[in-house]
Amino acid sequence: MVEGSMTQGAGQGPAARTAAAMPPFPGYAAPPPMPGYDRAVPPPQAAPEYPEYPEGYTPTARDLPVIAQSAPPQDVPTVELTPLAAPQHEPLPTGPGPLYVVGDVHGYLDELYEALAAQGLIDAQGHWAAGNARLWFLGDFTDRGPDGVGVIDLVMRLSAEAAAAGGYCKALMGNHELLLIGAKRFADTPVNSGAGTASFQAAWLLNGGQRTDMERLEDHHLQWMSRLDAMAREDGHLLVHSDTTAYLEFGDSIEDVNDAITEALQRNDPDEVWDLFRKFTKRFAFRDEDAGPMAVRELLQTYGGARIVHGHSPIPYLLGEVGTEEADEDGGGAPVVDGPHLYADGLALAMDGGVTMAGKLLVVQLPLAG
Repeated sequence: MVEGSMTQGAGQGPAARTAAAMPPFPGYAAPPPMPGYDRAVPPPQAAPEYPEYPEGYTPTARDLPVIAQSAPPQDVPTVELTPLAAPQHEPLPTGPGPLYVVGDVHGYLDELYEALAAQGLIDAQGHWAAGNARLWFLGDFTDRGPDGVGVIDLVMRLSAEAAAAGGYCKALMGNHELLLIGAKRFADTPVNSGAGTASFQAAWLLNGGQRTDMERLEDHHLQWMSRLDAMAREDGHLLVHSDTTAYLEFGDSIEDVNDAITEALQRNDPDEVWDLFRKFTKRFAFRDEDAGPMAVRELLQTYGGARIVHGHSPIPYLLGEVGTEEADEDGGGAPVVDGPHLYADGLALAMDGGVTMAGKLLVVQLPLAG
């Protein structure tokens, strides 16, 4: 059978032989042979004859016209070119930028966004827009207001964004940070309060603790709060949270005070943390007409600076116009706060505008204008 197939295709053209060699498959139709495809192949042509050259001749020895050598050609533009100027870059700001401070926020996240935007510190999307500006929060981010954890998240994010832009956003430890840390770590563990037994959990709820904050509080929030400084000095301003002289009990320098409080929190002893919370909850050390300026001067002489800037005690309290924060949270009869309160012979500047009592969340540039 194989021999017969070979004999059958022997006398046919190439197209026919190819078609015969390819077995058909369903739906396949062999194409017709191309015209002229099976024509006889013409006989090969004889190689062209080249002339014989004398011995020693090379192709480069041919008699070719000699071209005078000249300088290599240069590209000459046909139109006049305008030189490109070096790219211009905005010069990076040098030196520290303007200094801003923020009073107690207490979970009022929307009010914080509004106050920061009004000062041009953030853009419409809530991102850092102040370049090399310096921003300090004076503590008390949570409790009483609806979104304390949201406030912490915003401050942490702005810290990273400000650093990338050449500025910074930093924060101080407030008594409500100490209270929240204690409530999360120790819950209802009994502590010696000095007036009987108590617990961080009970004190936190009594002072405006929000259960939604506790549910959303994560380890990175606790770690961030536990490392906050208690004091700082900027441009002659001694920044603290509380209007108290209790800082003097922890060291004779800003560094000593900050280290002592950080180390106490690391020891994780509930009674020791409670003692910190109790001391930094004290207030009104600078309010008395005679003793107040003396207390401020003692702090300034110890830690440096020309003026103390603090939060903690709402301005209406310092003015004696309301009683207690718990009694005035509904805002009834709360005075209007337009800005920070300068007192104690001009040595102390209060920044808590009383946002928890329908007051104002203050964001102010230092030094004060005027």
